[in-house]
Amino acid sequence: MPNIKSAKKRVIVTKTKTLQNKIFKTQLKTDIKKFNAAVAAGDAALAQETYKVAVKKIDQAAARGIIHKNAAARKKSQFTKAINNM
Repeated sequence: MPNIKSAKKRVIVTKTKTLQNKIFKTQLKTDIKKFNAAVAAGDAALAQETYKVAVKKIDQAAARGIIHKNAAARKKSQFTKAINNM
């Protein structure tokens, strides 16, 4: 355990931020699963709606540094190809 006041604060802040990132990443995975399920079911309208939500969530994750920007670009490209091939 840290003894210095600023180090104690960093421990608390890091723990809080880690939890926030974990929550956001879980929501991201859920939105991706919803999109993949809609594509697998062949429901174009639902796929389009979930596509918008998933892409927005991916962009936010990349901006926050939760996922790498190239990984975000790759996922968005895969989703766009899946939508276009329906």
